[in-house]
Amino acid sequence: MDGILPLWKERGMTSHDCVFKLRKILHTKKIGHGGTLDPDVSGVLPICIGKGTKVIEYMVDSGKTYEGEITLGFSTTTEDASGDVVEKKTLTQPFSIEAIDQAMHSLTGEITQIPPMFSAVKVNGKRLYEYARNGEEVERPQRKAKIYSFERTSEPIFDSKNGTQSWGFKVVCGKGTYVRTLSVDTGLALRVPAHMSDLTRTASGGLKAEQCLTLAEVAEKMKNNQIAEVLLPIEVGIEKFPRIDLSDKLYEKVKNGVPLKLQELSLKSMPDELVALFYQNQVVSLYMAHPTKTNLLKPSKVLRNN
Repeated sequence: MDGILPLWKERGMTSHDCVFKLRKILHTKKIGHGGTLDPDVSGVLPICIGKGTKVIEYMVDSGKTYEGEITLGFSTTTEDASGDVVEKKTLTQPFSIEAIDQAMHSLTGEITQIPPMFSAVKVNGKRLYEYARNGEEVERPQRKAKIYSFERTSEPIFDSKNGTQSWGFKVVCGKGTYVRTLSVDTGLALRVPAHMSDLTRTASGGLKAEQCLTLAEVAEKMKNNQIAEVLLPIEVGIEKFPRIDLSDKLYEKVKNGVPLKLQELSLKSMPDELVALFYQNQVVSLYMAHPTKTNLLKPSKVLRNN
C-alpha cells in the first residue's frame, strides 16, 4: 500500500497516536505523518504510507493554514487554553478593531519567535516540554518564521465581567511556526497578556480540510475494501517542484542514478530547487544541482526504481 492519506486529526490524541492506530487499521507498518499537531488541536494531518513516506519531508516544508481564536487578558504556561494562568491583566475597555488589526499586521512577513516551553524543541539534547514538566526554565533559541498572512476573521468580543477580549483569526504560515506564540506576541504588541484559546489546522502539505477523513471513516473504508478510493498518489507530496517528463532513454539513466546534463533535461539554467523527474506520469526521482560539477544535476532522492 503506497500513497498519501488526508486525515482529520480529532482532539484528544497526538499525531503519533494517529499513526499507531492507522498501522492497525491499514495492516501496514510503514506509515508516517507530515507535520505534528498538538493534542488539543484538530485538523489536517497528512499521512504518508509505503513509498509515500519518502515525500514526508517535502510535505512538512509546505505552507500551512490555521484558524483559531486569540484571547487577551491573561497568558498561560502553555500559551494556549490548556495551561495554568501565569499573568493576568483585567481589561477595563476593549481594544479598537484598528489597534487589533495593526498588531496582527505587524507580525506578518519574516518574524522571530521564541518557542514556548511546552514544545518539542531540543535544548542540550532534551525537549523543552521535559524541562517545563520538571519546573525548569532554560534559555530558548530564537527561530525565524514566515507569516504569509495573519488576519482577523470575526468581530472582537469584549467580556466586561471577566476583563477579556477575544476574536477569530486565520493565519497562513511556513514550516516551524508556533501559532500559540503568534497569539501571545499579538498581546505583547498591544501590551497585555494573551493566549491562543482555540485552533484548527485547515490546510497542510497541499491537503485541505474538505479532503480529509477521520480515523473511523478510514476504518470503514478499509473494512469495505474502498481504501484505494481515498488514497492520494505520492505525486501530491512533490507538486511544488518543477516537473520534467523523461524519454525511455533518459529513464534508463535516471533509474540507475546517473547524473544528467542540463541539456539532456532541456533546461536553460541550473534550477535553484529540486526538479521532479516523471516517467509514464509517475514521479521516479528528484534531482538537484551537482554541488561540484557545473551544468550537471545529480539524484537527491529516488522515489521509484521499478
